Amino acid sequence: MNKTIFLVGARAAGKTTIGKMLANKLSFSFVDTDCHLLETTQKTVAEIVEKEGWDGFRARESQVLIDTTKSSRVIATGGGMVLAEHNRDFMKQNGTVIFLSAPAATLAARLMKDPNVAQRPSLTGLSIVDEMEKVLADRLPLYHDAAHHVINVDQDERQILSEILQILQN
Repeated sequence: MNKTIFLVGARAAGKTTIGKMLANKLSFSFVDTDCHLLETTQKTVAEIVEKEGWDGFRARESQVLIDTTKSSRVIATGGGMVLAEHNRDFMKQNGTVIFLSAPAATLAARLMKDPNVAQRPSLTGLSIVDEMEKVLADRLPLYHDAAHHVINVDQDERQILSEILQILQN
């Protein structure tokens, strides 16, 4: 198997954590699009949004997706990467897209443990729980549209990894 694997899902779904584990297991390289953006611009997501607005950030995010796509790589995408139809199409055409799915309550609990506001600015101004419910309601159809496979991440990381590896072997 020599292809690109894209991980999509909401904030705190475990895209970076699972992505690193998966890349290690497959001997692939790993890229987190938000981290790549931070490294290349020397600005956090919050700083980019403050200066360029969400539209400016989304444009940069789309470019990072294209720039980082290489075979034998696992790419953890930003939670909103699926908002642009061209990003969903690009991922589907250039690799295997796995949606890491979890209930809003699980995601909110993870976010409250590690809010990391600089890299995860509020999208709505709502409480974390209300925001996750709203964002998931808005984006769920987009995550499903982008994904070749859906994995429930409300379980042990080793089990998640095992399920993904099984899917990739088929």
